[in-house]
Amino acid sequence: MEYLNLSKEKTSNFMLSRIGLGSMRMGDVNEGISTIHRALDGGVNFQNTADFYGNGQSEMLIKEALKTRRREDVFISVKFGAMQGVDGRMYGMDARPEAVENYLRYTLSRLGTDYVDLYQPARINPHIPVEDTIGAISDLVKRGYVKNIGISEVNGDILRRANAVHPISLVEVRYSLADRHIEDELLPTARELGVGVVAFGVLLSGLIGGSSQEEKLKSIGQRISPEALDAMKTNLARADTLKEIADEKQATLAQLAIAWVLAQGEDIIALVGSRTASQIKDTIQALKVKLTKEDLNRIDRIMPKEQATSSYMLDVDIDAKGLFHPKH
Repeated sequence: MEYLNLSKEKTSNFMLSRIGLGSMRMGDVNEGISTIHRALDGGVNFQNTADFYGNGQSEMLIKEALKTRRREDVFISVKFGAMQGVDGRMYGMDARPEAVENYLRYTLSRLGTDYVDLYQPARINPHIPVEDTIGAISDLVKRGYVKNIGISEVNGDILRRANAVHPISLVEVRYSLADRHIEDELLPTARELGVGVVAFGVLLSGLIGGSSQEEKLKSIGQRISPEALDAMKTNLARADTLKEIADEKQATLAQLAIAWVLAQGEDIIALVGSRTASQIKDTIQALKVKLTKEDLNRIDRIMPKEQATSSYMLDVDIDAKGLFHPKH
């Protein structure tokens, strides 16, 4: 396993694996436990979840998986604050400082632990000063319930303001061959501040190197503009042409895409949503894919940065109550 090049002070002296396991899509309990165990056995110690993944089921699954493992061997990162309807639709974000402790109380109960290694709001409400939200988490750090603070889906300015209140350990953000929006502002800011990057969506929600691409595109097309969908299809066609490089490396396209993210800096964790033990085993093999400067240049010629603007997430505005409104 390779480990994150980050000051240990940022992670409570924890050596974080550069592959992280996300648990958003874990459904079957037994398969989920097997997947987490296979990840741990393979050196993957960064476990990412959220209190709204599976309406809390993800956290309870992790609790079950860790019953036969040592708690101190796992770094658990938790997002909080998403508001969901009874139909599972995410309709808002609760970043009120007075609500933070309440969310954590339920998370600790579902995880069966008395602390989390990293706690972060899923998004920041622009109508609530980020200083207030991070300040509330900082109070929980002082009381020992949270070890480190993270932040998700922010720009460089917000990251800087948050870090001024309490050192931010990790910023979780979309990053992939087809989505390189962080490279101009957020990534340089994170590096200036010594903040590690947790890259999610490294396979563009399973579209790069995954199965059932047409079905996934149909679903994504319901929440992004027709123009954005067309651009995404163009990028996926470009990505398919990378199979030649993948074959040269005796790797799958998915492994190549993960290796590309890891090659962008030793301060980056590639977060993957493996749902089975065999999937996480294949993911770990991406560490063996070493890309030379010429490899990276070839990839850039096929997938130019200026075209890498594809996002599968709904672009929303957040009102003063924290409710989402699609951008037009």
